[in-house]
Amino acid sequence: MASVAMALPALAFAQPDGFIEHRIKQGDTLERLATEFYGDVKLWPELQKSNQITNPKHLQPGSTLRIPVKFLPLQSAEVSFVQGQASVTAKPGAEPAELKAGQKLGEGAQIKVAPDSFVTVKLADGSLIRIQAQSDVQLQQLRRKGRAGSLQSVLEMQQGSVNATVGTEPDPSRKFEVRTPRATTSVRGTTFDVSLTNGGNALSSVTHGTVSVQGSDKKNAAVINQGQGVAVSSDGQLGQTKDLLPSPDLSKIPDTMEDSNFLSFQIEPVQQASAYQVQVARDESMSEVLRSGTFESAQVRMKLVDDGNYYVVARAVDGQQLPGMPAKRALKVKTQPPPPLYQQPAPGGTTSRTSGSLQCTPVSGVQTYRIQVATDATGFAQPLLDQKNSGDCSALLASLPVGSYLWRAASIRQLSDGSPDQGPFSKPQAFKLADNPATPDLSAMNSAEDIPGLHLQWPGEAAQTYQLQVSRTEDFAQILSDEKLDKPLWSATDVKPGTYYVRIKTLDTATGLESPFSAARQVRAAAEVQSAFGLPLTSSDGEPLTRK
Repeated sequence: MASVAMALPALAFAQPDGFIEHRIKQGDTLERLATEFYGDVKLWPELQKSNQITNPKHLQPGSTLRIPVKFLPLQSAEVSFVQGQASVTAKPGAEPAELKAGQKLGEGAQIKVAPDSFVTVKLADGSLIRIQAQSDVQLQQLRRKGRAGSLQSVLEMQQGSVNATVGTEPDPSRKFEVRTPRATTSVRGTTFDVSLTNGGNALSSVTHGTVSVQGSDKKNAAVINQGQGVAVSSDGQLGQTKDLLPSPDLSKIPDTMEDSNFLSFQIEPVQQASAYQVQVARDESMSEVLRSGTFESAQVRMKLVDDGNYYVVARAVDGQQLPGMPAKRALKVKTQPPPPLYQQPAPGGTTSRTSGSLQCTPVSGVQTYRIQVATDATGFAQPLLDQKNSGDCSALLASLPVGSYLWRAASIRQLSDGSPDQGPFSKPQAFKLADNPATPDLSAMNSAEDIPGLHLQWPGEAAQTYQLQVSRTEDFAQILSDEKLDKPLWSATDVKPGTYYVRIKTLDTATGLESPFSAARQVRAAAEVQSAFGLPLTSSDGEPLTRK
C-alpha cells in the first residue's frame, strides 16, 4: 500500500554487483558451475579469477565459492499496468519517457510514479511488483541463474512504496531484494510491502510468507513472518518485530455503490489504528489499481470510477505507519443512467391524494422512469407503489391512503441490444399525502339581504382560509372581486344593489392543500334606501337612491 513519500537523492545507474555464495559439493567443477549459473561453460575462468583458485581441478568440498552476479544471463521485465502518469529512464544519460503498459524494461531501468498513479511490473517468473504513487524505483538487477534457472532480482527504492508478490512457493535458489537507504528486505516466496516514511524510516510488513530484513548498520537481521512487520529507523537501526493490526471488517460496505458523485463507504474501525489505507482495483490480485488513498478515519471517500465490477482492499495502519493485514471484497459500481431530480412536492411537503402527483425531471437519453413509494426506507423491498412510465417522470397517488411516505425515482435506458438498463434510485424523499379540504357548502351560507350591500357567512373550520370571488354572471367571465379571507365571512357595502354570483375556495393552512371552487351561488345586494315594504327606491332615471 502507498505511504507518504520521502524525497531522497536520485538513483545512480550501476552495474549489478555482489556474489551468489555456493557451498562446494563433491563432484563440483568450475566448468559445471559455469554451466549451471551462467549457462556458458566458457565463463569458468571468471569463477577462477573471482575466487583466486590456483588449481581449478581441485575444489575443496564444504568450502564456499563466490559466483559473480554480473555474468548471470540478463532478463527483462514487462509493464503490465499503468494508471495515471509514470516515467522511465532506460539507461544513463537517456531522457525520461512516458511509461506504457506492455513496455519491456531492462536492467537498470528507473521508474518514477506520479501522485494519484500506480504501476505494476511483471518479472519473467511471474512475480508482480506493484509500485505505488510518488515512488522512485530502479530495477537494479534482473538476472537468471543459468539458462532456465531462478531469477536473481534486486530493486532499489529511494522514495515511496512497493507491494510485491514473489512466486507462489518458497524457492531457496531465488533471490529477490528490495533495498532502501535504510534497510534491505530479502524474500524467497511471499507477499510483502516496503515503504519509506516522511521521517526516514523503512517499513516492511508481510501478509504471506516470510522475509528477512536487515538495517543499513548491518548489525542485526530479523526474520519477519506472515502477519508481522518491522521498522528500521532513519539511522539504519532495526526495530522490534511486531504483529500487524488485524484486517478491518468490510461487511457493511454495500454490494453496489450508487453514489454518482464519489466512491464513498464506511469501514468498521480497528482498535489502535491511526489511519486506513484503501485501494480499488479491477482485478482480485490488486495489480490494476485505479484508486488509492490513506484516510485518518474509517470514513472513505474517493474519486468515482466508471460503472463496473471491482475489488476493494483496506488495511488499518498503526502508530508506526505499518499497514496491517488486508481485507478484500468485491464491489460493484452502478451510477448510470443517473436518477431524475425531484420537482414536486417539496421535501417534506404535502400533496393532494386526489389531484396531486409526484413529479421529477426528465433525463437525457432515458425513455422510462420508475417511481416507488413506501412508508419507510425498509419498505422499498415491497413498495406500496411501484410504477413505470414511458416518457413522463410522474406518478398519480389516488390509490394510496392519507399518510406520510417516502418516494424515490430511477431512470431506465435502452441498451444497443434492446434490453432495459435501470440506473440507481435517487435518495428517498419524504412527503405527506392528504385529502383536499371540503368545498364550502354554500347551501348553508347566510346572506343578509335586508341590509344594504352584500353580507355573507358560511360554515368553516379552524386552520382554514378562503378565497372568495364575485361576478355579475354565473360563468365568472368577469370577476368583480377576488379576496383572501381568514374567516368564513365577508361584507361589501360599496356594491350596487342587484343580483350577483359568489364562489368560494377553501385553503387548508396545515397541509397547504386547497379545495375546488364551490358551485356559484346567486346572492342579492340590498338597496341603501328602501320603501316601507323593503323594496329599493329609485330615481326617475332608474338608479337606486342613496342617503346623503
